[in-house]
Amino acid sequence: MFIRLRSFAVLIPATALLTLTAAAQQDRIGARIGNGPTVVLAGHVPSRARAAVDQGPVAASFPLPLITMYLQPSSSQQTSLEQLLAGQQDPGSANYHKWLSPEQYADQFGATRNDIDRITEWLQSQGLQVERVARSRTWIQFSGSAGQVGAALHTQIDQYLENGKIHYANATDPSIPTALSGMVRGFRGLNDYRLKPLFARRANPDYTSGGQNQIVPDDFATIYDVARLYSAGINGTGQKLAIMGQTDIMLSDIAKFRSMYGLPANPPKVILVPRSPDPGVSQDDLPEADLDLEWSGSVAREATIFYVNSNDVGTSLTDAIDEAYAPVISMSYGLCEGAYLGILPIYQSLALQANSEGITWLNAAGDAGAADCEDQDAVIAQDGLAADSPGTVPEVTSMGGSEFNEGSGIYWSPTNSATEASALSYIPERVWNDTNIGYGLLAGAGGGGTSIFFPKPVWQTGPGVPSNSYRNVPDVSIAASPNHDGYLIYTSGALEIIGGTSMGAPTMAGIVTLLNQYLVSTGAQAQPGLANINPQLYRLAKSTSGVFHDITVGNNDVPCVIGSPDCATGTFGYSAGPGYDRASGLGSPDAYNLIHAWTSQAPTEAAVVASIDQNPVFEQSADANGDQWQFTITLSEEAGVAATVTGFTMNGKSYNVTTVFGTDHIAAHGSISSMDLGLANLSVPTNVVFGYSGIDAHGNHWSEQLTVPFDGPQPQLTVGGASNAASGQQSYAPGMVLSVYGTAMGNSIQSAGTIPLPQYLQGFEAEVNGVTASLYYVSPNQVNLQIPYETEPGDATLTVGNPYVNVNYTLRVAPAAPGIFMSNGFVSAPFSSAGRGTVTTLFITGEGQVSPSLADGASPSSTTPVSQLPKPKLRVTMTVANEPATIDFVGIPPGLVGVTQINYEVPASAPLGPQPVVVTVGGVASQTAQLTVTE
Repeated sequence: MFIRLRSFAVLIPATALLTLTAAAQQDRIGARIGNGPTVVLAGHVPSRARAAVDQGPVAASFPLPLITMYLQPSSSQQTSLEQLLAGQQDPGSANYHKWLSPEQYADQFGATRNDIDRITEWLQSQGLQVERVARSRTWIQFSGSAGQVGAALHTQIDQYLENGKIHYANATDPSIPTALSGMVRGFRGLNDYRLKPLFARRANPDYTSGGQNQIVPDDFATIYDVARLYSAGINGTGQKLAIMGQTDIMLSDIAKFRSMYGLPANPPKVILVPRSPDPGVSQDDLPEADLDLEWSGSVAREATIFYVNSNDVGTSLTDAIDEAYAPVISMSYGLCEGAYLGILPIYQSLALQANSEGITWLNAAGDAGAADCEDQDAVIAQDGLAADSPGTVPEVTSMGGSEFNEGSGIYWSPTNSATEASALSYIPERVWNDTNIGYGLLAGAGGGGTSIFFPKPVWQTGPGVPSNSYRNVPDVSIAASPNHDGYLIYTSGALEIIGGTSMGAPTMAGIVTLLNQYLVSTGAQAQPGLANINPQLYRLAKSTSGVFHDITVGNNDVPCVIGSPDCATGTFGYSAGPGYDRASGLGSPDAYNLIHAWTSQAPTEAAVVASIDQNPVFEQSADANGDQWQFTITLSEEAGVAATVTGFTMNGKSYNVTTVFGTDHIAAHGSISSMDLGLANLSVPTNVVFGYSGIDAHGNHWSEQLTVPFDGPQPQLTVGGASNAASGQQSYAPGMVLSVYGTAMGNSIQSAGTIPLPQYLQGFEAEVNGVTASLYYVSPNQVNLQIPYETEPGDATLTVGNPYVNVNYTLRVAPAAPGIFMSNGFVSAPFSSAGRGTVTTLFITGEGQVSPSLADGASPSSTTPVSQLPKPKLRVTMTVANEPATIDFVGIPPGLVGVTQINYEVPASAPLGPQPVVVTVGGVASQTAQLTVTE
């Protein structure tokens, strides 16, 4: 993902939000879809489908059982949807809490029936079987063989061997007919790489806990103040909650758990998604399913719980939203946000539809601390800070992890109750972090960080919220450590101690289900459903004490390779602090206080949020006022209470509000923007602090700040040229180390500190023909990267980018383009001289494809036998002093990426002194280097 787009919401006053009636939908496909020109849907190749593990294409007859084509609304439909969602949360709107049915969603925001028919006809013309059309007309599911799917979508389905397991995936991004351009958002089901469950097992799974306790349902009810709700009859009666899964379950396990801990018999209702293959029992997923079902039911004890099951948890989610089974959804699965960018817009579109139907979606935040993008077996981070999706979607509530921090306090009874409980009260918490007690990165600390894709929503404000431009996670945390007072579940016929941010999603889903019951029972709402609860969570955190337990101790730091992205000291992550933080979010909930502080009536105070049209603000040519930094500040009211702005400052200097904004009044759900605002003569780089304050229609005084970085002229990214990093020649081959020259490429100088090489350094990233390139070195004026091995010979597009812009440069790639690494014209030291008849060494790049294959940015393992090291597929020969030289070894040794070592014999008859050396690969000769031949 190169251009990181900022999004600025257009806020409409509440008086303009009338009930949205379905206008006549317009067909968007004008005629029968043909097989003419196509467009590529980028971002659809999973990061795990690497060339190094590619075993070639699957058989043409290989079945692909259920592929979902997701459709997207037109721009006018999208605008109407945003207006509807705002009105559904505005007590002053006629749409307030009027949730849509899937059919109503279809008539307003789905595809027309004619367009659905044309797409269906096209799929069938490709030999594909249409299995199902969404009630909302937002997706179509189909099946077919790998050959049929590959031909229809202009891709190839390959098989990949990873950790002893065979997977399948599309090897390239799919293409669709141009008639569908702008209509198709993306696909799910072209691969069988699933989201990973986010539970964590105890490092030493026994009951010898060294004074620690295991959490049972009544413990949770005491600690998080749910028990007082039960005493008032709020237990989930009449409510519904849906759990997403991708494995069959044994209902006997759920029944045994409920019996053991005094819960009423209340088995979940299992729904196998229509047309989905039955996944069977997956031992990787069964503990997750049992955890989610047992613990959501431990909180919402009398609620009807649906278990939506399929062979892919994403398919389960798609079905649950389209069928609107329940107003609360819990999903404890996730994936590194950058691993599959094409799926992120699909998640958000699903979340928006869910919100329009009144559905609240809670998702685990990840168990790898601040390093969610590491390999599955990683024990040290090397790929930089990363967050877990789909929790980064702004319309999803991301659940992080804490652990109890008893200190010397007495919080547990020495004896258990009849339901095995022993907690006495709320227990202080710190951030969950078990990475120092035997866990790897993927199951050791509460996930949290900043999205690389989703802009910061306007409601994410308050003490501690970073003044950045992107969505921050988590939102809320709940105890998650399996090692420090872990949870008990019953799975596969036995008790197990478990944890992970998987605990937060189902338990918080249970609390939201109780909230639905409370609001309906008190008459505050006519029907259950809260949609996106995040805006209210952040408002309550700012305005109401006792709703959250503020977690101010601990961090989600993980070890990292010094010199790798974001790693300067050997660890990185985020620390807890007062208010919001990216380690624990807003803190953990007090269920009783949260539910009683929640209100479905008009808010009692304004919420004014500031935004700026640039971040950072760059220096420009001075305008008529002499200002070199020009920008627009917008103040938006989000709570539905009109406000008057009484003060506005920049770096402490006061400005007249009416002069700056044209008015001092902000209507409920309205906004005002500055006119001709600018600054001059700043010493940059610097941060400018904007302050704004006022009084709302109810007499409440408020004040907030916005901190924005200001800098010199915006860097102009250019590529002036590229060459073989060894020879300096403009010749290129797959796997080669490439030097790229230009301006404003990296923020500063940084070399890769680890292998595999990183794909992002100092704000810089690159692709060749859409495949991400691995980076050796980045500076403002030069970057060294590896051309991906997947690059086919012919014209190739090198795309380089920084956070503001990207540019393209054309390379002519050949099967081989060898270049010898040199120093001052001689073979690189310390091998710049050698005696007659002796064996010496040089290094080249640009040898092309190698066998066995290597992943981009990777080096052979240190345990690889010499005979099995990757070597060029093309024939390699050498001359010294124009005489053939015998090659004793050629291959890529451990520790090198894209660089081949050649051990060769200096001809016994070679003349003394500096002599020419040439390496030829596949008939292509390198540049001439010199070797000083000695006796």
